[in-house]
Amino acid sequence: MDLRDAEPADAEGIRTVARESLLASYSPDLSEDVIDDAVGRWYDDDEVGANLDDPQAVWTVAVDGDDVVAFVQSYLVEADGTVGQIDWLHVDPDSRGKGLGKQLLKRVETELMDRGASRLEGKVLTVNEGGAKFYENAGYDAGETRAVKIGDEEFTERAFRKTASESAEEFVPVEERTDSDGQTLFVAYDESQRARKAPFYVTYTDEGREERYGYFCGNCESFETAMDSMERIQCNECGNQSKSARWDSAYL
Repeated sequence: MDLRDAEPADAEGIRTVARESLLASYSPDLSEDVIDDAVGRWYDDDEVGANLDDPQAVWTVAVDGDDVVAFVQSYLVEADGTVGQIDWLHVDPDSRGKGLGKQLLKRVETELMDRGASRLEGKVLTVNEGGAKFYENAGYDAGETRAVKIGDEEFTERAFRKTASESAEEFVPVEERTDSDGQTLFVAYDESQRARKAPFYVTYTDEGREERYGYFCGNCESFETAMDSMERIQCNECGNQSKSARWDSAYL
């Protein structure tokens, strides 16, 4: 299972996951016709492409082989500070119950905070009790509600919020792990480097973070990483690679 930035070619897979996820989470409150109409408008090829071109958009997909099985759609919005707004997080029903939603949420929270979000906000229709519980379990507080119209029907949507500092408190603890050689290492989840499939996290040989070891791949959970002369990190196991800085993008 790979987590990576969404691409325009993922549009068909995104549509399929969104439809099946909405049917599983919102039937019979939303009819199949209403869901099909919404998915067709929100996730057609042009709409997905335009969204991914938005510099404030942060979309991540989970891919099993060649198939998209989950995705999260979010944006950076300026509203009393920079807000990381998570519009939708969908997991295909056949892939639920494996912690994939939690992995996607953690990935997008890290990305949004790295890009300056001071608080995070998710939105769920109130008829989706499972969705509300998902955010509550992730440390979000329930906020105000508003009326939204889907098709010809009106629903109530509730916001769930968490400050970036609260999210950092959740993920900052250094995690003790063992590498393939049996060496004890400590992964610092608050020290990350953006990458194409999932962030790289700085690792240390001691819990106090005094002796730096290298990087831990957030995609395949391997310590087998390397850095080239231009300070780009690559995972030797899954090929995950850090995103190039502006000054070296011409060389890729």
